Amino acid sequence: MVMDVLATRLGTAFQVEKRWESHVAKFSGGFLVKPQTYMNLSGRAVGSVGRFYKITPQETLVVFDDVDLPLGRLRLRASGSAAGHNGLKSLISTLGTDQFPRVKVGIGADSGRPAGDRLVGHVLGKFSEEEKAAVAQAVDRAADAVMGALKSGLGAAMNFFNRKEGA
Repeated sequence: MVMDVLATRLGTAFQVEKRWESHVAKFSGGFLVKPQTYMNLSGRAVGSVGRFYKITPQETLVVFDDVDLPLGRLRLRASGSAAGHNGLKSLISTLGTDQFPRVKVGIGADSGRPAGDRLVGHVLGKFSEEEKAAVAQAVDRAADAVMGALKSGLGAAMNFFNRKEGA
């Protein structure tokens, strides 16, 4: 959803790129990539595009959901571990480093991190009617964060978006 909002804001559209197992949208400052692999293989798609266009991991801004953040909370980081996220594990393995910037979008449950099969059900499940407004707001804020990073740099975006809402 964040990538679709970004494509609209940047005045671009996604094209199917089977060779990279992705949908790719080109804009004046780079590319938006939506891997069409399973999440656990997303590094394969991102790595293929990066190698072709000679984009370094440090020039790759990854946007992903994070069950360890409360629903709607954003967290921007310059680098970091996978912290159990299989999509990040794939990216780190394929890119050969964890030194790439990222935007985490919180999808955490009010009751904390679900365990076992409940975690999978939560991550792949649908949001309740009450949660949908928070999700829509988070998608817009995540797109704002990416646009801010593109315009002013990651550090400035981190300073602005890593604040707690209402602070």
